[in-house]
Amino acid sequence: MNNYKKIGLTALAASLVSVSAHAGALTASGSAKMASEGHTGNGLNKGTTFSMANSVTFTGSGELDNGMTVSLSFELDQFEGNNSSNGFDNHSVTVSSDSLGTLTLAGHGGSSTTGKIDTTAAGDMWDNFDGLASDLGVSFATDGIRTSSGVNNSFFYASPDLMDGLNFTLSYNPQAGNSGNPSETGYGINYTGVEGLSLSYANADEESGTVATSGDVTVYKASYAYGPVTATYSNSEMDIAASANAAGGESTSYALSYTVSDELSVTYGSETHSIDSTSVDMEIEGFSAAYTSGGMTISAAMQSMDDGNFATGANNDVDYWALSASFAF
Repeated sequence: MNNYKKIGLTALAASLVSVSAHAGALTASGSAKMASEGHTGNGLNKGTTFSMANSVTFTGSGELDNGMTVSLSFELDQFEGNNSSNGFDNHSVTVSSDSLGTLTLAGHGGSSTTGKIDTTAAGDMWDNFDGLASDLGVSFATDGIRTSSGVNNSFFYASPDLMDGLNFTLSYNPQAGNSGNPSETGYGINYTGVEGLSLSYANADEESGTVATSGDVTVYKASYAYGPVTATYSNSEMDIAASANAAGGESTSYALSYTVSDELSVTYGSETHSIDSTSVDMEIEGFSAAYTSGGMTISAAMQSMDDGNFATGANNDVDYWALSASFAF
């Protein structure tokens, strides 16, 4: 499957092995967040919840004698803590040059070509309802919202511009342990050659270990900014061999953003999600606003989900609100 991509990535990776960089700079940056959110709906009595997030990212780089640059990124994330018990999180090594492009080996937190652009135009509003369950026995399913994403120790390559604003990307996720899951490859194309316009398209394998539940993901996104207004549209579709498999489905989304000032912006977004196993679509819409001053961003959001279990009825409708303050330093 797509052997030419595997050969190309392997050759490129081999040509960049065993390099050493001269002394460079090491920097640290941090982020923190305080948030409050809540859900309302039939059978829901969750009240108001509070949460926090914090992380520190170390980055360093150095230039080789041949003009290439080697960079390291390493994140400590107490909130995430999903890579080890001591909070080590995303980390990667990148080798780049103006003529060859950029090759990244991600030990954790990598991405496929589709994973780079799969966030919906409205900002993945569905994620604010993921895992929610009511006292009426309704679990608000997000089974259809799936995309091929990066895994540990995966490669991602971004080419230099082939022409003004046009480049391509490749990704390679290795075979998953002893489970028999084949490796996954992907490709993407991006264009920003017209002022205010951004276009992205990508396709990547989705391997589960069985033919019936494997397939591929196709994602495209377009945005155009004119003055203070930005319009964005996205589509993500997962094709699975088994036609009635709940993992297969499609997500479409659009958003309209208005920049009131350098500090304040407001956005309206909409998402429609479908899965192959049912004809009922899950629909989400909402408003958000963000105010930025220096390294602080205050955000507020109100969202509404209809048919959240891919089923009709008032018990499947939920409202959501959130207020947060983020800090970068």
